[in-house]
Amino acid sequence: MPNIKSAIKRVKTTETRNSRNAAQRSAMRTAIKKFEEAAATNADNAQELYVEASKKLDGAASKGLIHRNNAARNKSRLAAKLAK
Repeated sequence: MPNIKSAIKRVKTTETRNSRNAAQRSAMRTAIKKFEEAAATNADNAQELYVEASKKLDGAASKGLIHRNNAARNKSRLAAKLAK
């Protein structure tokens, strides 16, 4: 554990950011998995799940959680699955 005040604050901020990033990444992955399951079974709500997954990907990209090209690639793949 650090002794310097600024280092103590950095540890606290890092923990907060890590937990927020993990939660956002988990929510993004969950949204993608829900859409992929719906697309595989040709469910009625696949369009809404696609929109939700796209929003999660865009949010993660805007926060710097994933690269914007990664988000674009994933959205493209999801759109292709939706079109099938």
